[in-house]
Amino acid sequence: MNPATALNAPPKRAIFDDDHEDYRESFRSFLAAEVAPNFKEWDASGVVDRELFKKAAGHGFMGMAIPEEYGGPGAGDWRFNVVLTEEAVRSGVGAAFGGPMLTTDIVLPYILTSGTEEQKERWLPGVASGDTVLAIAMTEPGTGSDLAAVQTTAIRDGDEYVVNGSKTFITNGGHADRVLVVAKTDPKASHAGISLIMVDADSEGFSRGPQIEKLGQHASDTTELFFDDVRVPAENLVGAEGTGFIQLMEKLVPERMIIAVGALASAEAAFEVTMEYVKERTAFGRPIGSFQNSRFKMAEIKTELTVGRAFVDQCIEKHVNGELTIEEAAMAKWWTTELLGKVTDECLQLHGGYGYTNEYAISRAWVDARITRIYGGTTEIMKELIGRGMGL
Repeated sequence: MNPATALNAPPKRAIFDDDHEDYRESFRSFLAAEVAPNFKEWDASGVVDRELFKKAAGHGFMGMAIPEEYGGPGAGDWRFNVVLTEEAVRSGVGAAFGGPMLTTDIVLPYILTSGTEEQKERWLPGVASGDTVLAIAMTEPGTGSDLAAVQTTAIRDGDEYVVNGSKTFITNGGHADRVLVVAKTDPKASHAGISLIMVDADSEGFSRGPQIEKLGQHASDTTELFFDDVRVPAENLVGAEGTGFIQLMEKLVPERMIIAVGALASAEAAFEVTMEYVKERTAFGRPIGSFQNSRFKMAEIKTELTVGRAFVDQCIEKHVNGELTIEEAAMAKWWTTELLGKVTDECLQLHGGYGYTNEYAISRAWVDARITRIYGGTTEIMKELIGRGMGL
């Protein structure tokens, strides 16, 4: 929704304990104090203040899983990530907090699971303090969901890799101090030729394009990145050479789950503000929610959200227990993002002409929802993964 919209705290769910709920309340207060007052400015400029990363880290809202020996909180419980995502989107400032969440949810796990001890000592303290902003560079101008077709190369030359290519739609691209680059270390190979390598943003030959003007999620820092004979120390290779595709497939499971978490929370928030609207807005002398069409629409949405919540919470539990499959994450991702699109569209319709104005929260929710069916793998790719998992 938007920062001016105060939603009630969501009902407590069985998958969370008191520590999670205390964390939720603390984060809601942080968003109200540090993000909401600046949201309009950041939304207009297309980028948040870099200090947000330091403030988030200082309050324990970024890099939660970083072990204490590297300066982090050492909170490896993924449900804390879920709490952050739900509250950020419910407050309507999810786009502004997308940078810290991307660092925490998407980039950091590669270092924690595949990084060497030396890499962790070198990279993690800066992330834990908020001084280092991370990005991951997968998508290219000619390559989206088909990661095996990336054209960016990282060719070994002595003790270095020479990186050439370009990436697009990179979240945190403008602020990033380090970028985890998906590149071909063996251009002749397909999946087995892909590796992951960390590129420092101050490297010679590295450059960034301007902020990309997007349909929605304007406060999310999104740019193109360019690599022109960028020399990177061989010790910046994350994981073994040729294992990049395997790492990506493993890490795309929690990435898609966190997208599903955010999509469902966004849909629930859209439903809440629409409930308030249809109770207050009158037509022909009575609240529009009292008309049969409105009641039926809201009943349908409520039912679909309830079914979706049961499935997503089940998936959260399975992921925390290390049991969630690639196919289940794909199901959660495509179902919730398609549901979000449907819910925001129907809720906007119930707002009438006012829903098409920026005065009402539903307009931003509707615009911001569209990308969720694309990033992290399109709906069509999710269905392909599910179908393959069925042996079809």
